[in-house]
Order: sequence, then C-alpha cells, then structure tokens
Amino acid sequence: MIIDLSLPGISIRPIVDLCGDTNFSEVFFNAVRLPADALVGEEGQGWVQVNAELSFERSGPERIYSSLILLDLWVEHLRRSSDRLDEVRLGRLIARVAVLREMSLAITQRLENGEKPLLEAALFKDLGTEFEQSVPAEIAEALASNPDANIDLELMRTLAYLMQINPAFSLRGGTREILRGIVARGLGLR
Repeated sequence: MIIDLSLPGISIRPIVDLCGDTNFSEVFFNAVRLPADALVGEEGQGWVQVNAELSFERSGPERIYSSLILLDLWVEHLRRSSDRLDEVRLGRLIARVAVLREMSLAITQRLENGEKPLLEAALFKDLGTEFEQSVPAEIAEALASNPDANIDLELMRTLAYLMQINPAFSLRGGTREILRGIVARGLGLR
C-alpha cells in the first residue's frame, strides 16, 4: 500500500542510533483508514510484491560500499607504511569487494531482463553485509597491531564512526535471519 503519512492516526518516532543519526523510524497506525486506490498490486500478494521490490534494494552496490571510504583511507595509510601482513589483509578485502561487485552487476542484469532473482539478491545482501561489517573490524585490528604508527585523524574518525553504525548494516533490506530463511527456502531446505 502507498500510505499518505499525513493521515490522521499515523505517528512516526525516529530511532536514534549510536551516532545520533535517525536513519530508521517506528511507524504507528491507530485506526487509519486508507482509500481503495492505496493498494499496490494484488490483494493478498503483499509478501510476493515486497520480496520482488527488495531484490532491487538487496542487490544494489550500496550493500558493499558503506565501508569503502574507510578502505580508501586505509590504503592511503598503507602507502606511508610497509607491513606485509597489512598488504595480505588488504588484498583479501579487495578480492572480496571485486567478487561482490560482480555479483551485484549480475543480479542487476537479471532484474533488467525482467527476472526475479529473489534467492540471489538475499544471498548477495547477506554476503555484502558481512563484508561491509568486516572492513572496520579488519582495519581496526590492523591498526591496533602497530600501536606506534602515525595514523591520520580522518582515518581514525571514519573508523570510529563505522564501528558505531555498522551493526545497522545488517538491518536494512532484511535481517540476516530473514535472508538466510529465504536462501534456505530457495534451496529447498525449508
């Protein structure tokens, strides 16, 4: 349904995250009446419609790009230092983002072709979330292993910010439990 949020009986309460941002909200409906033309698609097919729409959200490259600015800043830091372990760690992260990017492009092509890659989009979102949440952890571990290094303030600020908000990455587009249930059902395991 498309809902006019100015209708009587609707109240919205922003959810403040650790950084003070309000990217999510609670929406409450109290005796809200909708006109018949508010219905999108066919009655009783809401779950099918929502999952089809979520394929676009779940498979988009933003699933893997939330932590890339931090990765870029860390690359700049590594150019000023030399640690073989950090080079290996960086190579692993870059390899993962390259594969995930190709997955996103392949799913986008299927969507463009009119297909419904629900399983693939759910799997990509789960893998992408795991990646974008691991980037700050990997970089924090790398920086902590060399406490005497001269670390740029922007790198540290970006790392601190992403460490605070990265738990929310697994909420947008469906929680990991929901995604894994969709994957299990798609594979005939549930």
